[in-house]
Amino acid sequence: MFSLQIRAAQPADIPALSALLSLLFAQEAELTPDPAAQAEGLRRIIDDPQLGLIITGRVGNEVVAMVNLLFTASTALGGRVALLEDLVVAPAHRGAGLGSRLLEHALAEARAAGCKRVTRLTDRDNAGAQRFYARHGFRESSMLTLRRLC
Repeated sequence: MFSLQIRAAQPADIPALSALLSLLFAQEAELTPDPAAQAEGLRRIIDDPQLGLIITGRVGNEVVAMVNLLFTASTALGGRVALLEDLVVAPAHRGAGLGSRLLEHALAEARAAGCKRVTRLTDRDNAGAQRFYARHGFRESSMLTLRRLC
């Protein structure tokens, strides 16, 4: 069992976080790893707490997991909501419950920030991720995600 320390990301964590994102994006259908873009996105979130929150999971001094929330307002709910954008655990540390602990921490942070809803997107064919999120109370939405690059 790993002794996990959970804390907010700092600018010095960006290289390790970007490496974790590269692992995640390599397995997602619509994404391609781009370390420079990842580092810029991470920096923006770390520098602006109103934009979101990145939470790290550490074993010793090593960042082995991360989750991030992006904040916005919902006109339907009349308040703050969050998008749980990324959750990734380094392969050597999977299966020990670190992802669940990090997710529960992120959900507690969302509640503390006044969020009325947390949304998570997953690939349609990623049954493992869908089961993981279902175990944590997430339910499939009838909404369809549409995207357009600007």
